[in-house]
Amino acid sequence: MQHFWVVGTDTDVGKTIVTTMLMCHLQRKGLNVTPYKPVQTGEVNDNGHGYYHDTAMYEAYSLQKLKQEHINSYSFREAASPHFAAQLEGQQIHVDELFQHLQGLQKSYDIVICEGAGGLFVPLTAPNGPTLLDVIVRSKLPVVLVTRTSLGTINHTLLTMEALHSRQINVAGIVFNGDTGSKMEQDNIQTILQYHPVPYAIIPKLNNMSQLMEYSITHTTLFERLFAYESSIN
Repeated sequence: MQHFWVVGTDTDVGKTIVTTMLMCHLQRKGLNVTPYKPVQTGEVNDNGHGYYHDTAMYEAYSLQKLKQEHINSYSFREAASPHFAAQLEGQQIHVDELFQHLQGLQKSYDIVICEGAGGLFVPLTAPNGPTLLDVIVRSKLPVVLVTRTSLGTINHTLLTMEALHSRQINVAGIVFNGDTGSKMEQDNIQTILQYHPVPYAIIPKLNNMSQLMEYSITHTTLFERLFAYESSIN
């Protein structure tokens, strides 16, 4: 149970933010931690310099030196579903390679935090190829689910939880990201937890990453559960 996934109800819900935060907090506990983004899409170009937002954030905030070859397997320039972004470059994602990479990381680190791409049913190959959810099932690792607090989150979150539970995937907890403290958001969170009373953390809407990295989730029930996993193996 020392390794886990960070997955989202959709794209742009804050998976990379949560992955980075958890990485840093666990590193502060003295654990050897690496993030792993099996597939990333959407190259950012800044004055002729190309980079990928997700892995760049890991490297910028990690308290330990990260090995670039460990944190990603496939990167594609187009900001699109992995299967389509790969097709545009005449490539194909080989799921067996992802598992070989993941198994190697599990032997080398105390904790591997695997970050998904998009939502659960994002296809990695097409047509009729494996989805991210298929990869998670095969990995047999628990997940942390990241979701919004805004309108629509109840439906998206409950559908995602149903998909995970129907495949006997252990949900370590939920992160509610971007909370502004409105009554509607509070009710959204409470309603979801009534259906699924799992450990959780609430991250407020913050203006920049420096604020975010100062925000501590170590006293949340989610982090307590994750750290209990790690403590049980050390």
